[in-house]
Amino acid sequence: MTAGLVDGLGLAADVSDAAAVDGALAEVERELGPVAIWVNNAGISGGPHKERVGERAERRLTEDPPPPLDALARLTDEEWRRMLAVHLDGTFHGTRAAARSMVRRGSGAIVNVASICGIEGCVGHPHYSAAKGGILAFTRAVAKELIEQGVRVNAVAPGFIETPMTATTAASITRSIAAATPARRLGTAAEVAATVAFLAGADASFYVGATLSPNGGLLTA
Repeated sequence: MTAGLVDGLGLAADVSDAAAVDGALAEVERELGPVAIWVNNAGISGGPHKERVGERAERRLTEDPPPPLDALARLTDEEWRRMLAVHLDGTFHGTRAAARSMVRRGSGAIVNVASICGIEGCVGHPHYSAAKGGILAFTRAVAKELIEQGVRVNAVAPGFIETPMTATTAASITRSIAAATPARRLGTAAEVAATVAFLAGADASFYVGATLSPNGGLLTA
């Protein structure tokens, strides 16, 4: 399905499917011309796993001793594979598709959206942390390769951001996260978008394989 936008084109594609990503890029280029900027931002929150962990996480805020999360032990093979397929495989498929187009012209910018969980690991979410950590390592590797062909690759690793996805998190957990953040709040989608726009633009021309992390001071390393 496609939907007409102002100077744009909306397409639906499963990023875990390489052929679907390649096809989407080909259709966009037929309609709008060669790709100059590519942002890998597709993701999922974890579904049933997030609900299981969320219930234990809420209890840990009030019970003494706190109950164990048992997140790893209860994580299924299917949940692990789906998380990596969307986040990590999807980033690989998108970056490869965009690079194949960009290197022919010797220019382009790719921005991969990871997470603070990929930097320090988020307790209770090992599959999400592994996927996002993989994205950061992948970004550093391909950035060193593609810059020689004129294509810049960088990453954004946001902290905890107010989005429809995080809106499903229990209010008590959200308050706890905000209290633990030196800025005393969650970030906004606009703040992340501004970081992505910077890395995609000319002002970031000397950024190669970098990770910028808008996180309100939750991580300063």
